[in-house]
Amino acid sequence: MARLNAARFADLVARLDRPIDRDAWVAPVTVPNAFASAGANEIILPAAILQPPLFDPKADAAVNYARIGATVAHELCHLFDDQGRKYDEHGALRDWWTQADVEAFQQRERALIAQASSYEPLKDVPVNGALTIGENIADLAGLEVAYAAFRNLPASARPMLDGMTADQRFFIAWAQAWRSAYREPFLRTLLQSDAHAPGRERALTVRNMDAWYAAFGSAAEGRLFLPEHERVRFW
Repeated sequence: MARLNAARFADLVARLDRPIDRDAWVAPVTVPNAFASAGANEIILPAAILQPPLFDPKADAAVNYARIGATVAHELCHLFDDQGRKYDEHGALRDWWTQADVEAFQQRERALIAQASSYEPLKDVPVNGALTIGENIADLAGLEVAYAAFRNLPASARPMLDGMTADQRFFIAWAQAWRSAYREPFLRTLLQSDAHAPGRERALTVRNMDAWYAAFGSAAEGRLFLPEHERVRFW
């Protein structure tokens, strides 16, 4: 394993002075994950992610849009997150935003960092808002895009089912997608090293969406309620 890792590292270093290989496979098709590459200006969804629970061609549209739809949009939005925005349409590291746009974006970043840092998955061990900001931006912007796409469906594709509105099913499906269980030592390590917040905290992205409050009415006005002026919006 040590020799394999050394060889892989040497190969990556050797690529630094080469043009980007746009035909390279960065992950096997069997990996149920998704990726964004600002340098290649692309997103990658291996075939393995296009299956339940993220995608099921027979599932309710609300479920598919909240899960695979938000996943696709999440990766797209990585190209405009705190790092992706620094790359142009050719994948070159170039500042192409106006100063006013940068300042407005950074103001939203600071608000989302503070929000994430207020969560404590373990007692006295909060989420590192600065470390997770890129993923948190992509979660929020991606969910907003997926919801907007879902609402563009004809009303006939968004019926009432099982006593729930289409919007309620959309947000419930999002929450279900982040069901997670961690052993405490592992979670403690993740909180200090992973650029992703734990699943439960990622599910809380909905606190920033007006549509979530509208979908659940007074039920959304408990301990998770955020006043409208505190809700973070990127796009």
